[in-house]
Amino acid sequence: MATVTTPRRAPGGAGVMPDTPGWARWANDHRKWLFAAPAMVFVAALIVIPLGWTAWLSLTDAEGSVRAESEFVGFQNYLDVLSDTDRFWPAVGRTAAFTVVALLFEVVLGMAVALLLWRPFKGQKWVRVAILMPLVATPVAVGMMWRLIFDPNIGLANQVLGWVGIGPQPWLAGQHSALPTTIFIDVWQWTPMVVLILLAGLTSLSEEPQEAARIDGASSWQRFRHVTLPLLMPTVIVAILLRGIDALKTFDILYATKGRGGGSFHEVETLNVYAYGLSFDYNEYGVSSTVLILFFLIIIGSMWALTARRKEAKR
Repeated sequence: MATVTTPRRAPGGAGVMPDTPGWARWANDHRKWLFAAPAMVFVAALIVIPLGWTAWLSLTDAEGSVRAESEFVGFQNYLDVLSDTDRFWPAVGRTAAFTVVALLFEVVLGMAVALLLWRPFKGQKWVRVAILMPLVATPVAVGMMWRLIFDPNIGLANQVLGWVGIGPQPWLAGQHSALPTTIFIDVWQWTPMVVLILLAGLTSLSEEPQEAARIDGASSWQRFRHVTLPLLMPTVIVAILLRGIDALKTFDILYATKGRGGGSFHEVETLNVYAYGLSFDYNEYGVSSTVLILFFLIIIGSMWALTARRKEAKR
């Protein structure tokens, strides 16, 4: 007796579907992953291969050349670096100080400027262009420009101080003034980025809570403290997250202004400058890879803490 095959109906009963192989139905069900898979594999390879190679170098005594023979030393490099109180831990302290202080000033100033630009006024377009100008310059060019301005002998900064009766300052040449000066340069260049992020958040806020608070007689400070800031907090956390990670990785401004080792006394030597010197000045690839892995863990930890804070702000 002949077997009669009933054709499958198309979803929704629109028609009759021809029989398709099982692999084709599986591919159709998972097509979003199949289309995205090549890009995901490519991006993963770009991240995993360099990170894995650096992690492997950190467990060896590689020096001189990465192609030279090296021996597996386990976690000896980590023990040596973590017990280094002359270069590593001071570099960690400078990295933290540079990031925290620069980020604090950039967020506070960025919030103030964004609030000023929030409401329309005459000439607002030109003011916005002027404020955003530092953002389009390259960090190396910015570093060289401020290096000339802060030159102790011919710099404009000391000339301006002389006009008001203040003596010349060492600025970038001073052992204790170099780090604050580089923080000032970073704040000058990157505050506009924070302004852009916060201004975008402010323009997306609803006017109704502001109007309700104004009708209730709230002052400008009370509206900012109890209405604007809580509504804007998720955007503030995003600005802190993006700018904080970028500040942690700052290298070009420091190297352009102070050169190798962050100066004669390593006064602006952060972890990035320290790892660069180990790699390209001394060719100690094993130790420099160890510093970079520890630096990577610090950045991951900071991202995790800020992301957790952002989730709390959204609740």
